[in-house]
Amino acid sequence: MSKVDILQSQSLYLETPSEVEFPNNSVLAELCGAGDINLQKLEYKLSIQISRRGNILSFSGDRKARENTAIILNKIYNHLEEGRSLDLNDLDSLVEATLKRDSTKWKIPVNKEKFRESGLDNLSVKTKKKIVEPRNINQKDFILNLLNYDLAFGIGPAGTGKTYISIALAVSMFLKGQVDRIVLTRPAVEAGERLGFLPGDIKEKIDPYMQPLYDALEDFLPNRQISKMIEDKKIEILPLAFMRGRTLSDSFLILDEGQNATSNQMKMFLTRLGKNSKTVVTGDLTQIDLPKGVPSGLTEAVSILKEIKEIGFTQFTARDVVRHKLVEKIITAYDKT
Repeated sequence: MSKVDILQSQSLYLETPSEVEFPNNSVLAELCGAGDINLQKLEYKLSIQISRRGNILSFSGDRKARENTAIILNKIYNHLEEGRSLDLNDLDSLVEATLKRDSTKWKIPVNKEKFRESGLDNLSVKTKKKIVEPRNINQKDFILNLLNYDLAFGIGPAGTGKTYISIALAVSMFLKGQVDRIVLTRPAVEAGERLGFLPGDIKEKIDPYMQPLYDALEDFLPNRQISKMIEDKKIEILPLAFMRGRTLSDSFLILDEGQNATSNQMKMFLTRLGKNSKTVVTGDLTQIDLPKGVPSGLTEAVSILKEIKEIGFTQFTARDVVRHKLVEKIITAYDKT
């Protein structure tokens, strides 16, 4: 943990620096970033001047800016010290959350018992390779819905973390022995009825459409363990059409790109839920790739199921995008057309 020594005086304000001392120089180097790029970004965002001397960061500016800087530096250091990664988008989210802390209150009902049982006391999702934390209020709401409900929907634009968070929680629950199997599925709409004409066996035919799910898994588990779990059928990654006729108990089921499921496919998937299982549906209603005239099963499901209190719904917006900042602006621009 960092040792924070904020040297503030009521009579000296602009010229009085604050200092934060960090005991671990390697973590401090990661905090600063290559060529101090992270510090430069904080200086710009917070209207502050930051200088480094050994393991001490000094900063000067008005009192509020110094206070925010101390809070943010401390959070970043603790974040890195626990082995988590950091990128510039993380910095943006942290600065935004800190600056809004007086006016933004997260009031979300929590099932305290399930919350404690999950091991997510601070809403961190722990896997073998990474710790995932909510970056905004809707991600927090989504995690809580995943914990509190056996069926949850995450709806919104690409880049908001819907699938990523779902897979992280699935892996976390599997590692804790809370589920015996993870089932990941998505409609292979792009392939249509043409899978039989593609080269290779069934796995080689469908893998290109499932690749985003593999990519997310690789962020949370070693490749060797993923291969072993797939071999032992502890992880199943398959097209939605292959789910018919199954009842899955003690499992964590994730339907990705749910907007491309037909009405019949969506009903079929939602009724696969067995005992001691969780089901998550993610999708973006602005990115429906179904043939013209074929209604989206996700649109219909939201309309039909929205009054059922035992189902959780989270609606993400462009403001929740956690990819490159340009993605949010691109989505917003398209939404206006």
